[in-house]
Amino acid sequence: MSLGLNKIVLAGTNSNTPGGYFQVTTLAATTVGNVVPAGTYLLFPTANVSITAVSATNAAGNITAVSTLLAANTGGVLISDGVSVFANATTNATVTLLTVNGGNNANGTYNS
Repeated sequence: MSLGLNKIVLAGTNSNTPGGYFQVTTLAATTVGNVVPAGTYLLFPTANVSITAVSATNAAGNITAVSTLLAANTGGVLISDGVSVFANATTNATVTLLTVNGGNNANGTYNS
């Protein structure tokens, strides 16, 4: 996962391959909400799964309000700070996300 979107794109590469732009990742969406790791994602629509975020806290830092960012069964662009964005489900489910590939090295002439 990469917080920055700059990336050298290699022609003819697929997701999850060295030099590929996108990396497919999955996340468990639970009935109590699972924190989405920090990053920028494309979220595929998933039945019974919504994305929420903390929208208000009190002076002590306690969460006082959570709002829906993406309703159930909708997709979209998702940006998470790794703390206050959650994947929620009416029944536990797995969500598929695309992120900028920050984990696979590109094989080439000038690198080892």
